Amino acid sequence: MSRLILPGWQGSGPGHWQRCWAAEDDRCRVVEQDDWERPELGAWLDRLHAAVMDSPGSILIAHSLGAVLVAHYARRHPDAPVAGALLVAPADVDALSSDHALASFQPAPLSPLPFPSLLALSRNDPYISVARGQLFARAWGSELVDLGEAGHVNTESGHGPGRQGFTLADHLEQHLVRAAA
Repeated sequence: MSRLILPGWQGSGPGHWQRCWAAEDDRCRVVEQDDWERPELGAWLDRLHAAVMDSPGSILIAHSLGAVLVAHYARRHPDAPVAGALLVAPADVDALSSDHALASFQPAPLSPLPFPSLLALSRNDPYISVARGQLFARAWGSELVDLGEAGHVNTESGHGPGRQGFTLADHLEQHLVRAAA
């Protein structure tokens, strides 16, 4: 099963677990965006849709703003051939000012995703409260995974190459295989 990696704002740079994972796992490919610094929802959705259509049945591996992108994508393309999604440390874009660089992603959709998903949430993420992350999980119909105190699950919080993401994605993939049987 293919895995499409969806970085958040600023593109999950060198050393980020998403980039390390893509370099290590030949089933993964990063969905690159034209502008990581000034994201525009429409352009990011178009790029994601092209990647999904090129790799139907993929699992989406999203971090931060990438997780919110998945929610917008699911609302716009509910019949897209997505097998499932791992949503790590979603960003609470609604807590940002209307002139913030991420404002085009406001408001975050709060409707169920049309595919299975896991939402991995840190208890001390500076970009989303636990209550808001729990709301996203309920609204999106995601299984909630408590990461403990893991910060924003990025290089700044000490998360570079690691196996936990692989384990979560493998768990999701096993669930999908069992459901299809």
